[in-house]
Amino acid sequence: MAAIYKKEVRSYFTSMIGCVFIAFALVIIGLYFFANNLYGGYPYFGYSLSATIAVFMILIPILTMKSMADDRRQKTDQMLLTAPVTTWQIIFAKYLAMVTVFLVPVCVMLFYPLIMAAYGTISYAMAYASIFGFALMGFLGIAVGMFISSLTESQVISAVLTFLILFASYMAESIADMIPSTAWVSMAAFIILILAVALIVHSMTQSTLLGGGVAVIGVAVILILYFMDSTSFQGAFGDLISSLSLTGHFYNFASGIIDIPGIIYYLSGSFLFIFLADQAVEKRRWC
Repeated sequence: MAAIYKKEVRSYFTSMIGCVFIAFALVIIGLYFFANNLYGGYPYFGYSLSATIAVFMILIPILTMKSMADDRRQKTDQMLLTAPVTTWQIIFAKYLAMVTVFLVPVCVMLFYPLIMAAYGTISYAMAYASIFGFALMGFLGIAVGMFISSLTESQVISAVLTFLILFASYMAESIADMIPSTAWVSMAAFIILILAVALIVHSMTQSTLLGGGVAVIGVAVILILYFMDSTSFQGAFGDLISSLSLTGHFYNFASGIIDIPGIIYYLSGSFLFIFLADQAVEKRRWC
């Protein structure tokens, strides 16, 4: 695992991807830091980080697009899959390599509150809580990108799909506001979601029985719950969409709050997508 990690880190720092990611990240953060905190005199570093989120939704897909797709395209994944390591070790080593690259600009950010303090009074707790939340949000974004990359051999498709997923999560609260709060709409939306999950299960396992079972049981449970108490479905799907917001918890960190549910959300989401990437690769090992 250590050898794979070192190889991946070296490949990022000897290629354009890692250098471009770090350079653009530092330039964008530096510009907002100068404009808002130094020139504008705004004492909250979290405000500048919030403004860079949209840019990082473009940078993270660029960082993750080759993580698995490139090995699959060049057929070098066959050597990894036949090596005396588990697929989990392969996936986790690659993930840690991308996290290492991501942490380079994050570590540089740690000095920005100190620079701000030289020109006025700031809240270190708010500044470093926002950096911590930003790092956690990045960890989740990287895990999503790695999972998408494990599904395709095209780096372009991987980058585009990752961006769309991250953007949809970024817009989750706005999307939730557009969804009618009526009970039957939520019920129908949950059924569609369950059918989509069943299709994904079938695609990953190639088991019609398992995919069909998820669909039948899931739809039956939703219908039973709906007819037992339809009022509980009012606005339920919109609330679910809002809870998937990538930035919702970050804004709590930016306010200086160590958001425990946010930590659980980001770390559990990262683990989930790493696990899904592992299953996607494990499936190819035995095909």
